[in-house]
Amino acid sequence: MLCFPQFIMHQDKVKALDIILSNDQKSGYCAGEAVSGHVVVEVSAVTSIAGLQLDVRGLAQVCWNEGPQRESLRSSARPPLAHHVEEEIDCLSISQTICEPTDSTGFISLNTGRHEFPFRFELPSRPLVSSFSGRYGGVRYWITAVLQRPQHPNQHISRDFPVIDRVDVNSPLLLCPLSKNGEKMIGAWIFTSGPISLRVNIERKGYCNGESIPIYAQIENCSSRLIVPKAVIYQTQSYLAGGRTRSCRRVVACVRGNHVPSGSSDSWNGKTLKVPPVPPSILNSSIIRVEYSLAVVTQIPGARKLKVELPIVIGTVPYSGFSSRSSSISSRASLDISWLTLALPDLPEAPPNYADIVTEDEFALHTSSSQQSEELEQQLGGPAYAYMQEFRFQPPPLYSEVSSFHSLQNMKIYSSQSGM
Repeated sequence: MLCFPQFIMHQDKVKALDIILSNDQKSGYCAGEAVSGHVVVEVSAVTSIAGLQLDVRGLAQVCWNEGPQRESLRSSARPPLAHHVEEEIDCLSISQTICEPTDSTGFISLNTGRHEFPFRFELPSRPLVSSFSGRYGGVRYWITAVLQRPQHPNQHISRDFPVIDRVDVNSPLLLCPLSKNGEKMIGAWIFTSGPISLRVNIERKGYCNGESIPIYAQIENCSSRLIVPKAVIYQTQSYLAGGRTRSCRRVVACVRGNHVPSGSSDSWNGKTLKVPPVPPSILNSSIIRVEYSLAVVTQIPGARKLKVELPIVIGTVPYSGFSSRSSSISSRASLDISWLTLALPDLPEAPPNYADIVTEDEFALHTSSSQQSEELEQQLGGPAYAYMQEFRFQPPPLYSEVSSFHSLQNMKIYSSQSGM
């Protein structure tokens, strides 16, 4: 649990002190966005204040208790106390004055009733660590309003606001498909029953909350045991402080497949696993990391399970659907025509020589004699080659729907007369 200070509000003439955000229903503010709202001050009588200050802070904090090591327990009769590990990093710090005196008195007089003081500040454009609350630490952003009063202690009121780092799943690194294989031999020495192999593919690496991950898997069970496959999404939290590391892992989503009997196989052609509402991946903090992975696990009776695990990123900018669609279409097209490379030879064979397949007698039989050529040229009034060249590049005859219609009618009349 995070150890943040608690603020106590002193009750005097000030009946209420509150912070109200303009967009109270917003799920999170991103870097570069503006946060606006107003501070409400309600007094029961005329009250003088010296000013109203607004402080905005962001803090990443890690803390846990680490027990004594085994060497210390053996060397000392009295075991040492547990060691407290803690580290924190500032993520955001903004201060601004909302209300200050404008006259020479140095005070502002508030009449009885409710007063609202608007504020507005912009988050820095640099990447911010997303708000998070985990087992050994977290990231918190909050606004504190400080009411300054003469001869009275300052009064504070704080309010948290969520910040979400912009993680676009449409970036090229998160659109790349992932694939991994795994195999496990069941049994030992001469009692081996056969291997269990697993191949898993997913279309891309980045997903958002609410999306369904299509899983493509090939499971082959050559062992003598019945196996049960399932797909799991893991969340891994890592905390770093003082050169030490603490981590915890939990299952956030799971879907089970069909049993695979001995000597058979099973295929997942897009089996879906929906991403639940979980915090986005935190990869830009030096003391806190939140990572996700998708694993296909096969439960094997009497043996350790076979697991194939792929890293995924949970983002905040939804998938647009254009880049991966074009890549998937091209990949499917390449798969559909891949069989052509197996059917066609590398180099096409040359056609056979005419002289190799035609004998001299057949060639002389179908070759026109010189006398026949002279008679043909006398009938054409010139060389036969020149006569053919004249009609070589002539356009085809013009097409007419009228003439085609008359030709069709003539054919019908001819067919009826001939009894066809």
